[in-house]
Amino acid sequence: MTVVLDSWALLRYLEDSDPAAALVAELFAAQKPVVSWINLGEVFYIVRRRVGESEALAATRDLQEVVAAELPTTSRVLEAARIKADHPMAYADAFAAAAAAAHGATLWTGDPELLVEGASWSWRDLRRCA
Repeated sequence: MTVVLDSWALLRYLEDSDPAAALVAELFAAQKPVVSWINLGEVFYIVRRRVGESEALAATRDLQEVVAAELPTTSRVLEAARIKADHPMAYADAFAAAAAAAHGATLWTGDPELLVEGASWSWRDLRRCA
């Protein structure tokens, strides 16, 4: 099963905030989930705001070792834009959803904007897993 992670899941992992952090750590031990570089960029700026440049660079570097980071293609950008047009969510969230849909993968998140019933992407709510 292919898994896509969004910024929400990556940040909970970095914060060691369970249950999401434990689930993501188990996933990293089993496979390299897909992550859009848009979402990695979002993680970078959030970590940088909280604790500084060097910590943000280190976190991004460390995450690149355990994820399959993807630069968005033209078609992925347009699909993310379609998702954003159809659903009230942040643009970066739309890239995670578009990646999940493109890979036929499950998006692991706890972000309510991405937990959309009947969406074109499948998801797993990491807030409710033990």
